[in-house]
Amino acid sequence: MNDFKTIRFSILDQVGTLTLDNPAKRNALDPAMREEIAQVVTHVRRERDIRALIITGANGHFCSGGDLRNIATVGLDNQGWRNRLQDLHGWLQELLTLDRPVIAAVDGAAAGAGFSLALSADFVLATPRARFCMSFMKVGLVPDCGAFYTLPRIVGVQRAKELMLSARDIEAAEALQLGLAMELHAPEDLLPRAQAMAASFVNASPVAISLVKRTLAGWGGDLSTMLELEANAQALAMGTADHRTAVSRFVNKESALFQWPGKGS
Repeated sequence: MNDFKTIRFSILDQVGTLTLDNPAKRNALDPAMREEIAQVVTHVRRERDIRALIITGANGHFCSGGDLRNIATVGLDNQGWRNRLQDLHGWLQELLTLDRPVIAAVDGAAAGAGFSLALSADFVLATPRARFCMSFMKVGLVPDCGAFYTLPRIVGVQRAKELMLSARDIEAAEALQLGLAMELHAPEDLLPRAQAMAASFVNASPVAISLVKRTLAGWGGDLSTMLELEANAQALAMGTADHRTAVSRFVNKESALFQWPGKGS
């Protein structure tokens, strides 16, 4: 996992960090990067010891979107483009359904597919100089990389339409207000905050994390369905060793193994 050309991937203390690193293209999501991200996502999914994943960008940018020069020269027909998107959807669906926390640490531009990639995370942390843009309309395209699924779930359908159809820039303060970003941090504090958040999950119940993510995937269902999902998830969680250990530590006045890090941590 060390011979990548457009990304970097490391594992430290059971936390994986995927860094988009192609300065010549401002970390554009070109074919090589898509293939390398796919390899990392597959690896993380298989390696149960990796308990959280951080996605970030190098060189002052998160991801500038698709590689327009490649798009302009590749010469695919309609079916070829559809096949290409479906290949991308293979690893994207694995990322969206990963049963461990995913944290996007966004500095600089997250445009087009880069914005969509950030939205695939469970938590988006950003810097005050981060900016987001559903830029597809500027080149006569529709959003991709899962944005039709993720964006309206965060901002609602009406605002999602506005962001998609206007293709306007969203500054960091507005991204925070809209819920696109959960927290803003100074550039030098961004990755440490993401690392602290990811590290907190190393001692959390992996079953409970998986069940929370899987149950929320059904968000928007009717009341009866959501209550049934909740009951099934809780029944599974209550049968785990992690639950029994946590209760025992509470009864014996020991500190909890899982503790969410405060913003100043």
